[in-house]
Amino acid sequence: MSNSDSRINPRQLGTPRGSYAAAPTSSDRKNRNKPTRGRKKSIFEAYMSKEDVSAGLKRGELIQGPLRINPKKYHEAFIPSPDGTRDIFIDGVVARNRALNGDIVVVRLLPKEQWKVIKPDGSDKETEATRESDVPEDMLGTCVPRETAKDNAESPDVIIEAQFDDNEAEHGQDHLQDVLADDVKKLSLDTGEKAVGIGAVQKTKQDDAPKVNDPRLLPDKFLQRTAKVVYILEKKHSRAATGFIKLLADKNSELFRKVPRAYVSLADCPSDFVARPEDYSNMLFICRIVDWKEDSNFATGQLAKSLGQAGEIEPETEGILTEYGVDFSDFSPEALECLPQSLPWSISPRELAKRRDLRKECIFTIDPSTAKDLDDALSCKQLPDGNFEVGVHIADVSYFVLEETALDKVASERATSVYLVQKMPLIKMGKVGPQISLCFRVLQILDEWFGRTVICSCVKLSYDHAQSMIENPGKVFSPEELPPVSPQHSVAEVQQAVLNLHRIAQHLRKQRFIDGALRLDQLKLSFTLDQESGMPQGCYIYQYRDSNKLVEEFMLLANMAVAHQIYRSFPERALLRRHPPPQTKLLKDLMEFCNQVGLDIDFSTAGTLHVSALGWQGTLGYSEARKEVLTNMFSRPMQMALYFCTGVLKDETLFRHYALNVPFYTHFTSPIRRYADVLVHRLLSASLGASAPIKLEKDALQRQADHCNDRKMASKRVQELSADLFFAIFVRECGPLESEAMVMGVLNEAFDVLVLKFGVQKRIYCNALPLLGFHFQKVGRKPELTLMWEPEKLEQESVSQVITIFTLVEVVLKSEGVPLKYSALLKRPSSEK
Repeated sequence: MSNSDSRINPRQLGTPRGSYAAAPTSSDRKNRNKPTRGRKKSIFEAYMSKEDVSAGLKRGELIQGPLRINPKKYHEAFIPSPDGTRDIFIDGVVARNRALNGDIVVVRLLPKEQWKVIKPDGSDKETEATRESDVPEDMLGTCVPRETAKDNAESPDVIIEAQFDDNEAEHGQDHLQDVLADDVKKLSLDTGEKAVGIGAVQKTKQDDAPKVNDPRLLPDKFLQRTAKVVYILEKKHSRAATGFIKLLADKNSELFRKVPRAYVSLADCPSDFVARPEDYSNMLFICRIVDWKEDSNFATGQLAKSLGQAGEIEPETEGILTEYGVDFSDFSPEALECLPQSLPWSISPRELAKRRDLRKECIFTIDPSTAKDLDDALSCKQLPDGNFEVGVHIADVSYFVLEETALDKVASERATSVYLVQKMPLIKMGKVGPQISLCFRVLQILDEWFGRTVICSCVKLSYDHAQSMIENPGKVFSPEELPPVSPQHSVAEVQQAVLNLHRIAQHLRKQRFIDGALRLDQLKLSFTLDQESGMPQGCYIYQYRDSNKLVEEFMLLANMAVAHQIYRSFPERALLRRHPPPQTKLLKDLMEFCNQVGLDIDFSTAGTLHVSALGWQGTLGYSEARKEVLTNMFSRPMQMALYFCTGVLKDETLFRHYALNVPFYTHFTSPIRRYADVLVHRLLSASLGASAPIKLEKDALQRQADHCNDRKMASKRVQELSADLFFAIFVRECGPLESEAMVMGVLNEAFDVLVLKFGVQKRIYCNALPLLGFHFQKVGRKPELTLMWEPEKLEQESVSQVITIFTLVEVVLKSEGVPLKYSALLKRPSSEK
């Protein structure tokens, strides 16, 4: 593994990829193989029957769960343990039995003597399921077994090396980052190891490890259960990969035996590939895995498309979209026919009579300046008694997207919008027309009203416009400083409404956190692009300001109110969103880590965690940097929020949303970009008697919820990879880049940093630096690395540098010459005393 690899970086690389190599398909190859065909030995175990799997699951003999492959060690995989303890380990490609990352698999536990021994020193870092969002993608994928026979006569001449991954994390208040690559112990390094010397390469010895090798003689705390895959319940993975094609002259080379790959036919390759393979050395291809037989070391692949040159934005982007199964094709004529055909569209008198007419009210939108899909608006009117009537107005997409139509079918399949750095959303649900209004009386919520309305937005404000109003409450804005305001309303009226909403939102937000909510915001990187070339010209950390918080508070309030409404009306068929509490094992590890580094954090509830984090982040200098490091740490045990049907999940206590600390929550406010919100709109409409109940029964609704969860995960991953792509190109074109960074974790030969200027996380390895040596030790309970730098000049003395948690350092981000790969190096400290 390269010394410059980053192992816990959520924003590192662009498209995960491999290299593909091609093989002859002529009849002479068939004849060559024919004599051995009848005697071939199976490499993989045959899958169990569905009936046996079902029976085994019921008896508790088998366990099911999503498979996660370790991107740094492709032969290691994991599934979650049903009891929330340490993940179950699947060792080797043969034990993985042709399953790919993200697949829902069924496993059988191996006998205890085959369980993995976990060193109590914490140096066993790969004991938990990997979340690929936070680690390098360059090692992901299917691969040939390590036991590949060197003299296998049927080894192909052309191989595909394919990488795969998948992940999700939400944005906004609901945004809690997935578990990072390894056990939280990776950061704590509770090694119990003591360095026995100082030099360019250190050796360590263990004091506390068990002295016996037989797992049956060890306590369970030193063991990790291992298993093998016996069935694939659901192939969640797209079976697509982006990579290169290469002819492998030496089929028995080290590369052949250790790098993930699949066999493709030479007939799939360009006609001149064999004669001029160098012409394709940097050409990206899409390959699809079509089969993987029990007796084959290799998956069988099929080249689907040539994308273009690696390292270029459009080929890389298309590869990302294809790998994650994003449908970016045009809508079919049948789907488009479901929309109004005569434009501009206007509401009919008959439909208008069914709705409350709010077109004369002061209602406006607040969105990013580049937003095209405007599906939410706000209003705020002071009443004679001094209270305020606040309206949350959400586009009535379900009016246009009717159940069981061609448009509904494609929307349900795509399930969510996908936002790329350089493109507008890749899915649209329909044209915005009449809108649903959800109104409250606030400061205390005295009343609520749900109803179908018609509105006319009087001005399209950006977050910048609203922020300027909030920061300058006494300013008189000229018409030129704002977008056009409809003649029925004045700028002053809009400004006063924004200020009233801001004050109300502040009260709501304060009360939410008093009531025990948790918010963990991760840094978000944004880009400025050249208008002609589309290349990144600059990047910056997106600022989350009061105008964003204003909108968020009312969207949260609307979502919670709608959740209660649809659950009251349809207790067996409500589509809600739950957020489970943190994973027990990872939370315990995090608590141990905080104790080691001297952080007194109360993990008992979401609210106490939030208060603890606020208290610690500002106790020393660089409070914002400390806040980001702490946020990253605290995000690791958090689980993903999930859509679900209430009739399928019987225990109401499981409905809770951990981060929001509320019993019921759903997604209602973004129906243009999320199909789950469309379903919720239909449920709300039916609860108001405005339409018939939805046709989906609870099991079908749960299947759709599962699909929405899967597509949301894929969408999030694609968006991350799009940002990775642009940042890697930015480093390549504009680097080297210098920045301050804060140490997040210390290992015995490396340390992890958060690069503050760009919000990326990188691992820095001691043996990649010009050091005379380095020394790891525990100071109290806190891990510490001491680096001894080589003198820049012979007459100078070596400079020592101490690295521990929250140490501020200077780093340089530098392109490695490989497309879309960059590394972080520590800048040499000043020799001045």
